[in-house]
Amino acid sequence: MLKTRFTEAFGVDYPIAQGGMQWVGKAHLVAAVANAGALGFVTALTQPTPEDLAKEIQRTKDLTDKPFGVNLTILPTITPPPYAEYRRAIIEGGIKVVETAGYKPQEHIDDFKAHGIKVIHKCTAVRHALSAERMGADAISIDGFECAGHPGEDDIPGLILIPAAADKIKVPMLASGGFGDGRGLVAALALGADGINMGTRFCVTQEAQIPDSFKQQMVENDERATDLIFRTLHNTARVMKNKVSQEVVAIERKGGAEFKDIQHLVAGARGRAAMENGDTQDGIWSAGMVQGLIHDVPTVKELVDRIVAEAEQIIEGRLQSMISRYAEAAE
Repeated sequence: MLKTRFTEAFGVDYPIAQGGMQWVGKAHLVAAVANAGALGFVTALTQPTPEDLAKEIQRTKDLTDKPFGVNLTILPTITPPPYAEYRRAIIEGGIKVVETAGYKPQEHIDDFKAHGIKVIHKCTAVRHALSAERMGADAISIDGFECAGHPGEDDIPGLILIPAAADKIKVPMLASGGFGDGRGLVAALALGADGINMGTRFCVTQEAQIPDSFKQQMVENDERATDLIFRTLHNTARVMKNKVSQEVVAIERKGGAEFKDIQHLVAGARGRAAMENGDTQDGIWSAGMVQGLIHDVPTVKELVDRIVAEAEQIIEGRLQSMISRYAEAAE
């Protein structure tokens, strides 16, 4: 029933994707997503080297024969990763779909498409979506203000951003930010999207290889349990509210903060150590407002099946009954 331009273009059963997530998008989770009928993405830069990425792609293939992709996020840094080598690992690994995100993806899109790879570009504004479409992206993942990670600087929530993008772009579109159940999937389809992209919700599954303490914390959290950091640096990031994020917010509120003033709090090494130790308070962790809709830690298959069943019930039951009642009243 839930067939869309997205499912048809990317060969998956359901209009659901698991976007690339730093430290989380690994073989075990991605294969589970693929086996459940959705589209999962290995996160390229979670792997220390292109050689490690090649091994992770193979590990994923060993666990599923269903379609999956790789996320490649392009960030403006003083010493950028060897993107060309990561691209080569993706191409030589036989990957058929890539999720790109970030800064100036043109050369990456060109290279992938030259090798027959479809590209979904993730962005946070309609103007960026149109730019990616002109660059040749095969699909767009549009991130609303509710999302984990970087929501952009425009602060446009999905209820406006999704239909605004749907009005203008021609390629299939995934809605990202705030999705975690069948209600959200139906809403996204109604707003003009061809599917949903979930990050935080897939973190809180049995196959996600992160400490149980993080999963339980997200179950306990409500929709208010995020902080926006780096606002004054014009690089806004939405993270799980904890001791460290509150320290960052406090420093920024004083005014005149530079990155060096908060670097010790947000350093990746500190975050990785906190995660390895299961300490939810001692590092920065991306998480969305959708935490308020997360109440359990299911398997990936249980989650996907539940979302699809709930969406179908809403469409066939609640919405159809409204149409039926209206028709009866009109008679």
